[in-house]
Formats: sequence, C-alpha cells, structure tokens
Amino acid sequence: MIGVGGIDSAESAIEKLEAGADLVQVYTGLVYEGPALLTRINEAYLRWKQRK
Repeated sequence: MIGVGGIDSAESAIEKLEAGADLVQVYTGLVYEGPALLTRINEAYLRWKQRK
C-alpha cells in the first residue's frame, strides 16, 4: 500500500507508515519543502524502525 496526500513532514510520513503503508509518495511535499524533506523523513523512519 502506498500512502499519499498531505505528506509534508516527517511526522505525516510516519503517520502513513503507522497506518499500514509500505511506501509514501511525497511529490507535493518535495515541491514545497525541498530535498531536505527526504532527509528528515529518512531520519524519522530510522528512529521509528528502532522503536518497533
């Protein structure tokens, strides 16, 4: 399942993953937040995986 829509922060990406998404689509978030968004999401994802 791919989580899409409203992913403009690391927190919103993690919310999609917690809801069961296997991937997240961040096209619009990337346009508005820039490439640093991907770094923030990746770091949050690594922290999230460690807690699981």
